[in-house]
Amino acid sequence: MNDLKKKCWREKVTAEITLAHLQKFAAESGSRMTAQEVAEFLNQDGRAHAMWIHMMQAGEDYMKSILEQKLDQKVVPIQVVKQTPTHAALVQ
Repeated sequence: MNDLKKKCWREKVTAEITLAHLQKFAAESGSRMTAQEVAEFLNQDGRAHAMWIHMMQAGEDYMKSILEQKLDQKVVPIQVVKQTPTHAALVQ
């Protein structure tokens, strides 16, 4: 599929979790945090970088599993063909 007019066509995928997302996650777990608090939390102790690494690993693992499934579907079993032995006679 190389139809660039389709909205689903991508040359790359970029995913992000914004401060708003993190505020929502905090609220869902019962903690109210301001945008400033969330930003500080995200940037403490390398959390933002660690989250990026986890997101990249999850994406890589997902794509590998999809590729493996695709390859497994394409595998065609090799049929062994039994050939009946033929004997050639030397005619003199």
